[in-house]
Amino acid sequence: MIQLRTRGIPINITETLIKVSYINAVGELVCFSPSLNKTVLLSTGVPPLERHLVIAAIPSLKDFGIGDILLISPNGTISSLFREQSAHNTLFITDRCNSNCLMCSQPPKNTDDLDYFFEINSQLIRMLPPDLKELGITGGEPTILGSRFITLLELITEYLPNTAIHILTNGRSFAWKNVAQAIQKVCNPNLVFGIPLYSDYYQQHDYIVQAKGAFNQTILGFHNMARYGQRLELRIVLHKQTYKRLPSLAKYIFMNLPFVEHIALMGLEYTGYTPKNSDLLWMEPSEYADELEEAVSFLDGMGLAVSIYNLQLCLLKPSLWKFARKSISDWKQEYLNECSRCSLVAECGGVFATSKKHSGKIKAIAK
Repeated sequence: MIQLRTRGIPINITETLIKVSYINAVGELVCFSPSLNKTVLLSTGVPPLERHLVIAAIPSLKDFGIGDILLISPNGTISSLFREQSAHNTLFITDRCNSNCLMCSQPPKNTDDLDYFFEINSQLIRMLPPDLKELGITGGEPTILGSRFITLLELITEYLPNTAIHILTNGRSFAWKNVAQAIQKVCNPNLVFGIPLYSDYYQQHDYIVQAKGAFNQTILGFHNMARYGQRLELRIVLHKQTYKRLPSLAKYIFMNLPFVEHIALMGLEYTGYTPKNSDLLWMEPSEYADELEEAVSFLDGMGLAVSIYNLQLCLLKPSLWKFARKSISDWKQEYLNECSRCSLVAECGGVFATSKKHSGKIKAIAK
């Protein structure tokens, strides 16, 4: 798994964003800070103390490269915010959320971090390459940022006018028409909003996200966003609480939300809240194979674009292989030893390196 954070010994360091400019002859990263207008050196060794801005004795620099954008802190922490060679870069907006999903892979925190991340992201957007193909936005719940969320979208539209932007949100804020209207005024056709819907039955969805009234807000949000011409993706996480109603949810989507441009059915990441709620959530994918096949076949037959994320080919019926995508972000993707013997490993997306548990039925597919 790629390490996105490390730490060394800081020398004269203040918090700032830096961009890796080049690697010098001894393997040190020479970086530039636009806000300080100064060069910063990252080293695995211990440079002479007269070197001005340095983080020394870093355990490894192998996961950082030229063009990467890093956040450095006075305590010597280095956090990767953008990796030049990755297709899975995201802006992290906040740890806060107005839902508390049973299977949340990054449980929300009640922290006052909105100003902090807004300032970082405002700088980061200006430093990103203008020809960037894709960028994600995630949290927490990004729309909690309020009017400053719109400000970030405007900055993105100005500095990254051709970049595909995928925004993960629970969609509840869009139940207020003025939010959807404000997003429309940004005038960016490259925005796609990925919104979860876990059941066609309101009480079940509300239970899964642990928020009363969430189903009605989400559905109204879908319709408000569609009314104002926004592009929408619908996401469904597969587990014990969602699998039984998958076929009826598929029909509900076709009847009530036919304007969504993509539907993603997603395997469970066994981290965050999931281990604590394992009895409520965990099941082998083979146990919901029939429901998944019925739902996907129906949606596909009705002309809706549908994909399966985060599930290994060996756990899917062959009829569903064409819908499977390599969806796990590169920094947390890995393959098990069993996968090395699989004839379809090149087409398979692997497993979550972050998961504390994997299916016991992952088995190499013979040629």
